[in-house]
Amino acid sequence: MTTAQTPQLDVQPSPLALLLLGRGADPKSERGVECPGDLPAPSDPDLVERARAAKAKLGNKVFVLGHHYQRDEVIQFADVTGDSFKLARDAAARPEAEYIVFCGVHFMAESADILTSDDQQVVLPDLAAGCSMADMATAEQVAECWDVLTEAGVAEQVVPVSYMNSSADIKAFTGKHGGTICTSSNAKRALDWAFEQGEKVLFLPDQHLGRNTAVREMGMSLEDCVVYNPHKPNGGLTAQQLRDAKMILWRGHCSVHGRFTLESVEDVRARVPGINVLVHPECRYEVVAAADHVGSTEHIIKTLEAAPAGSKWAIGTELNLVRRLANRFAAEDKEIVFLDRTVCFCSTMNRIDLPHLVWTLESLAEGTLVNRIEVDRETEAFAKLALERMLALP
Repeated sequence: MTTAQTPQLDVQPSPLALLLLGRGADPKSERGVECPGDLPAPSDPDLVERARAAKAKLGNKVFVLGHHYQRDEVIQFADVTGDSFKLARDAAARPEAEYIVFCGVHFMAESADILTSDDQQVVLPDLAAGCSMADMATAEQVAECWDVLTEAGVAEQVVPVSYMNSSADIKAFTGKHGGTICTSSNAKRALDWAFEQGEKVLFLPDQHLGRNTAVREMGMSLEDCVVYNPHKPNGGLTAQQLRDAKMILWRGHCSVHGRFTLESVEDVRARVPGINVLVHPECRYEVVAAADHVGSTEHIIKTLEAAPAGSKWAIGTELNLVRRLANRFAAEDKEIVFLDRTVCFCSTMNRIDLPHLVWTLESLAEGTLVNRIEVDRETEAFAKLALERMLALP
């Protein structure tokens, strides 16, 4: 992966503190790199009008994608909204758009670049908008894991299945080793396919989605699952544990969905009698087991759309979406609350704010390409192979 502002030089990884602040340069990290340019002040009262004017000037040359977890101030300028894979496919379906502005996080923009044509240029308004989950599995760590599986004599039986929320490098590894990508909507279909190809699955990088799908939807036991920890020798597992396991789960998680606990579910049930608990499958196993309904972001939205007036819902997903849904359905007398008492936004998703979007659109309108996300040819080829296997799932 390269970016327009990051030359292919001998770049040293930046200190973590600088990465978290969006400064420094680390082109191999989902935490992102420096975002140059003079941004409009966040307090500028003309930001909305400036965004409208720049977008109008660009016309059909620009197509703005907005992930469900984006701020309201940003989502209002999206041509389409959705989850990461839906948006990447929407971008590919707009070949006339020269610029694809992805209001999401880094791995999503990479996927859009993989699926769009060479004539289209994918732009991320803030290169520091990364994903902590995607960062939990690096190409080097996964290659080492495969060596461990080989030494244990099980690699030939293993089919990798990688969640959409992963870097292009991990998608490419998956494609190169005969595996497929999945979303939270089709994880069971992907696993069914994988077990037709081999005896075991290496599931990357979200352990919770893998475990919840295998145990709750496919009838496996918790004992069929082991967790590979890339920070421990041999993943913290013995060769026998790897031989016995059906699901080898990468030790990764979503920092938003991982915050929800069983106590959160019990607390909201005590506070709001008759409430329905609806959570994302990236939540912990015990949270999913205690919920009334489980499903992807799109499933959550559709469930609330179909819910009867007067119903009460506690939602376990990112706060921007929950708040937007609460406002949307208030007129229908549907009570929608955040599952946890602690307010939690996706901090990296929230780095895409109105000043960054205005700067991006105005730069493009002036003919200056900024923050391009470009996946190298070899990585793109293998990552696209894995994505195409997903698209071919029955």
